[in-house]
Amino acid sequence: MRAPSSQYTFSIFSTSLFQSLVMNKLSDIRALIIDLDGTMLDTAPDFLVAINRMREEFSLPALDLITITNFVGKGSANLVQRVLSVDSEPAEVERHFARAMASYEKHYLAINGDYSTLYPKVVEGLQALKAQGLKLACVTNKPLNFTTPLLAKKGLNQFFDFVYGGDSFSRKKPDPMPMIEACKALELPPSQVLAIGDSSNDAAAARAAGCPVLIVPYGYNHGEAVQTIESDGIVETLLAVAQILVSKKNSLISSSFYHK
Repeated sequence: MRAPSSQYTFSIFSTSLFQSLVMNKLSDIRALIIDLDGTMLDTAPDFLVAINRMREEFSLPALDLITITNFVGKGSANLVQRVLSVDSEPAEVERHFARAMASYEKHYLAINGDYSTLYPKVVEGLQALKAQGLKLACVTNKPLNFTTPLLAKKGLNQFFDFVYGGDSFSRKKPDPMPMIEACKALELPPSQVLAIGDSSNDAAAARAAGCPVLIVPYGYNHGEAVQTIESDGIVETLLAVAQILVSKKNSLISSSFYHK
């Protein structure tokens, strides 16, 4: 797990004008949509164990953590296809996919959350966001039958009003459908719902749905630098997000009071 670094905090805000434009986007945020893998939890070690146990059943050599981490983010089916493709041609991948998928799901459910860890300031950030009266939805590409017990195991389920997995809708991120449906459940327009994620999938889905989006610097993003993601900024932790929102809210209150 890479630790967050303060150099990333809003590092994409290269000018005061750009920062002002972004802060204006955050002036009326009423809810957040937060990703899971790579944003709240470092789940790569869980993937490593489950994938390599599956590969052992196929007499395939174990993969390293970096390789598997670079495959994470587009759902379980994509993950299994990619780890099979390391050793096999497309026709062979297709032939073994169903059995491999079943094996992976079996092993993942058996160890779900055992090797994963919370990123710094996640719980504190969620507590601070809820203290501001903000609604929270978790939207992930992880299947719901993996997501629900994982959130409960890590004590995160209590913070979320809605939880959606990669199989909750007919399409998953980077398609905007999950974000749009989450906004409907939150009963808010996308412009009032801030998305937080760690990858281009999260940013693309949020952008297409009309949500402002901030990216954390410590997740996966398919092995690519987070600075390449088209987002509204890079923010160090979930707690920093809460601090930015409360600061913006306080400045608006002060401004309103001043102009009365």
